[in-house]
Amino acid sequence: MKKIHSSRWKDAGLVIAYMIFYMCFFNYLEHRTGVQIHMLQMRADYSIPFCEYFIVPYLLWFPYVGLTAVYFTLFNDNRTEFYQFAVCMGIGMTLFLMISYVFPNGQNLRPYTFARHNICTELVQHLYKIDTPTNVMPSLHVFNSVMCCTAIWESRSLRKNRLVRWSSWVLTVLIIAATMFLKQHTILDVVVALAMGRICWFFMYRYKMQAVVEYEEI
Repeated sequence: MKKIHSSRWKDAGLVIAYMIFYMCFFNYLEHRTGVQIHMLQMRADYSIPFCEYFIVPYLLWFPYVGLTAVYFTLFNDNRTEFYQFAVCMGIGMTLFLMISYVFPNGQNLRPYTFARHNICTELVQHLYKIDTPTNVMPSLHVFNSVMCCTAIWESRSLRKNRLVRWSSWVLTVLIIAATMFLKQHTILDVVVALAMGRICWFFMYRYKMQAVVEYEEI
């Protein structure tokens, strides 16, 4: 088994420390009172039907993000790729906290009753109980999925692994769709998250790679 360098454990410690900070701040945002919640749903959101089966890719987001983070933190030999991934994730999650703090937001799209009752609707009901429909913009399910997919597709060590790359792309698309079909997020939440992901990709991947090419040509 490949030995993990001590410096990577330090990187992992920084990631864990940030996640503790993030969860504490997010918990505060979820339970603070006395603020006006700005509802974000639009007419177009009501045209998207509820589909409980999307709970499967929605829940797969957790191991998807977790395993991607573990790979780039501990097992990827290219440390530049780790820092690109970590910075993008940190920027997006920090912006989410800042937006939620200065612009408390939410949505009111969740169905009160379900047309069918099965294991998927039971999982959705449990999800609704533990996750409030507030602090939804931008959707971190969307942003984090996009950045995981970006990191995987941009990774030199994974360029020849078509299964991992295309599986990541398909899962990302399904997760994005799941946020809307489960009525967890509005279209606006998704659009803002996609825009943030595009900006992070440009500055941390496209712009950086272009700068390297120009430097090598000098």
